[in-house]
Amino acid sequence: MAAPPMGRQPTHINPINSMNEPWPSPEHLAEATRNYRQGSFVIASRKLPISKAGPIEAMEKDIKIPVPEMIFGDNLVSIMHVPTGWRIEFNAHDALGAVDKTGNNMLQVAHAGEWSASREQTSAGIREIVRPFDWSYSTTYKGTVVHEKGDVDTDATGLSKRLEFAPTDEPIPFELLKRRDPIQFFDDVMLYESELDDNGISILTVKLRVHDERMLLLCRLYMRLDNVVCRIRDTRIYVDFASEVVTREYVVKEASFNDVKQKLLISGLRPDAITIALRDANRIAETLPVIDQTLESVSLAS
Repeated sequence: MAAPPMGRQPTHINPINSMNEPWPSPEHLAEATRNYRQGSFVIASRKLPISKAGPIEAMEKDIKIPVPEMIFGDNLVSIMHVPTGWRIEFNAHDALGAVDKTGNNMLQVAHAGEWSASREQTSAGIREIVRPFDWSYSTTYKGTVVHEKGDVDTDATGLSKRLEFAPTDEPIPFELLKRRDPIQFFDDVMLYESELDDNGISILTVKLRVHDERMLLLCRLYMRLDNVVCRIRDTRIYVDFASEVVTREYVVKEASFNDVKQKLLISGLRPDAITIALRDANRIAETLPVIDQTLESVSLAS
């Protein structure tokens, strides 16, 4: 998702006197949130510094797994339909809540057991018991759908029964999104990142761009476990402001690490360039085959 040059956003940092001090305050969260209205929709984004010890401990107690080294618990992106109060939000807490905790899908590397044990020992919130979890943080998160009170009574009008995503055959119109329409609002928000104890990377980001007639949001997980696997999990949210239809596409791409390196080598890249390419989620996404895909939509028009 290309973006125009943007000025640096101001960063607000409050002094912390205690590890358990609430941070940041509700007022500070509101101040740090950018809002943009287009038609019946309000798009919001917030970027704040990495979470502190107190909020991290609280999150770990809640989600029952150690969080990644870099966790941005106060960051978010949301899209709200004002008339109905329907909203979809992307945040780190819920994304990590969608990480597998059964241990059935755990990936193995030489130091996986040692890494997991060390993370458990340093996570005060879950010291009592060592639980298996997907330590690559390969979340299946597609966003959090919230129903708030809107301008219309959705129960009285019968809207509440159909304000849910349902399968559709109508794809996202990528050709329209390729047009050089002016971008009215843009942001790129990180939710979490882990270097998997120097075994690769797992990073979850949300990008969005808003035009006069439509918008596109991309929530992307990129996970690379060196010498094992490369994985992309993309959630795209497309909004047509005129029809008030929201489309959600979820795409899973995956291939072995060696297959990806071989494709990059065949493309003509030198070894040092391959190393750089493996850090580029966009480049890797082009090489990976699709192994799962779903398409849903919801009509919010009254």
